[in-house]
Amino acid sequence: MRILYVEDNEELRETIGMLMELEGRFITKCATAEAALELETQETFDVLVTDVSLPGMSGTDLARKVLAKDPTRWVVLCSGYQFGAALSSLGPRVRALVKPFELEDLDALLAEIGATLKTTPAV
Repeated sequence: MRILYVEDNEELRETIGMLMELEGRFITKCATAEAALELETQETFDVLVTDVSLPGMSGTDLARKVLAKDPTRWVVLCSGYQFGAALSSLGPRVRALVKPFELEDLDALLAEIGATLKTTPAV
């Protein structure tokens, strides 16, 4: 599973990025939504994990752009705020983690997404 992880806090980006790496998970990290969009033109990712509060374009706007190109993409939005009903408007494969989240919660969510990817036929 290829994961694009977007986090502007360098320490969090490095630490959480490293902790997400397990067998079968390949993490590409970047600091801005704009850099993530550039990477999206060069590589294919299964999952976008992004902070919502980023300098420049927000993680939510990034998710919208990615989902406009590929509505089947999995997206995990990380924020200090609850999303409520707004989350479901982004699509059926969008999930949220409220900061500060437990790494076990992120790992469980990625495991669930990974299991879904294995059982979903390629389009």
